[in-house]
Amino acid sequence: MLDTSARLLALLSLLQTPRSWPGSELAERLGVSGRTVRNDIDRLRELGYPVDAARGAAGGYRLGAGAAMPPLLLDDEEAVAVTIALRTAAQGAVPGTEETSLRALAKLEQVLPSRLRRRVRTLQTYTVAVPADRPAPTVSADVLTTLVSACRDRERLRFDYLDHTGSPTRRTVEPHRAVNWGRRWYLVAWDVEREDWRTFRIDRMRPRTPTGPRFAPREAPAADLAAYVSGRVASAAWRHHARVSVHAPAAAVVERINPAVGTVEAVDADSCTLITGADTLRALAVHLGMLDFDFEVTGPPELVAHLRGLADRYARSTPSEG
Repeated sequence: MLDTSARLLALLSLLQTPRSWPGSELAERLGVSGRTVRNDIDRLRELGYPVDAARGAAGGYRLGAGAAMPPLLLDDEEAVAVTIALRTAAQGAVPGTEETSLRALAKLEQVLPSRLRRRVRTLQTYTVAVPADRPAPTVSADVLTTLVSACRDRERLRFDYLDHTGSPTRRTVEPHRAVNWGRRWYLVAWDVEREDWRTFRIDRMRPRTPTGPRFAPREAPAADLAAYVSGRVASAAWRHHARVSVHAPAAAVVERINPAVGTVEAVDADSCTLITGADTLRALAVHLGMLDFDFEVTGPPELVAHLRGLADRYARSTPSEG
């Protein structure tokens, strides 16, 4: 049988899982009587752990939320995973949380057993992160919390915003989701004045308080919001745009198109329209060539001229046999 201290730790570990535990099941797991379980629950409460109890067939004990965060028990794999996540955040993967991540990481590494500390340091020593080509924009944790809270509570949000030209505007939206793409955060929201879905860079937002009033939820602009945001963000930055008729089913083209490269609209069972673009005509031509399907391009004129030049060059590079 476990001694009292070890039993309390084992009990706390069980209670930290997201479920309710009947007293009889806890007693069986710990090898003690129901009375001992009740006494141990009382000891945990005295130590500041908010253990809730519910009666009935579906009742039991579970760890509730308290006014202060009590110590957590992590198994080996959980401790390593949390440490790696904190180290990644401290290196700037989550802009705006580097300092707090470092503080939490220092506390966690201080109490890691030597066997786990060795695993974490090995991962740190023998892995290399490719630095970003440009600094990530900083997003305040307070701003991010304000936005996701408004999404959760379905409250209208007012904020000052700098568009891509740096011009200030004031917007009123019904926020839906915050999306992390690459090293930037975006808010997908229904723009009340423009009566359409919009994507906003969160580092350019300055929320105004209070929020409200509440709104009825709308159907999301896409089932895959990550793909929706990546497509919107990429297309906004394209220098050259094109609508291409592709002689292939839409489903087949979608399999070969990254959402950041373009969107596909079905025409019939055997053809579709690809809406795409790129910063350069050369990159756009490469994307089209990699489709490996027949296609027709009617514009823009500079893209048509570029593709004709490529066709002539390819023809010259493969002289006919004679």
